[in-house]
Amino acid sequence: MIKIFPAAEMGLGEAGVTAVFGYAVVFAGLLILMILLYIMAAIFKSRAGKAEKKPAAETVKTPVKAVSAPLAPGSAGHIKLFDVPDKEAAMVMAVVAYKMQKPLNELRFISIKEVKSDEV
Repeated sequence: MIKIFPAAEMGLGEAGVTAVFGYAVVFAGLLILMILLYIMAAIFKSRAGKAEKKPAAETVKTPVKAVSAPLAPGSAGHIKLFDVPDKEAAMVMAVVAYKMQKPLNELRFISIKEVKSDEV
C-alpha cells in the first residue's frame, strides 16, 4: 500500500520535532546568507578603499583639461523644506551659492523655511 499523506499518521511529538528541525534549517540558511553578505560587503569596502588611495594619474588614462580649482565631491545630504516648493528652494540655494562665490556642492543646507510676516 502506498501512503500518500504520511503526516496524517504522525504523532504530536514527531510533528513537533519535524517543525523544530524545519525552523532550524531555515534559520541556519538565513545565518549563512547573512555571513556571506557581511563578507561580500567587507570585500567591496576594501576594494573601494584601495581605489580611492590610488593617485589620479593612475586612474585617468585619457588626457583631461586642467581645472583651476578641484571640484567638491558629491552631495551634502538631505534638506528639510518647510512650506517651500522644491523650485523655490533650488533658487534660494543657487542665490546663496552665487553670493558666497562657492560651488553649490560645497555648501550644506540643513533646512529652508519660509518666514511669514503679518505686515502687508
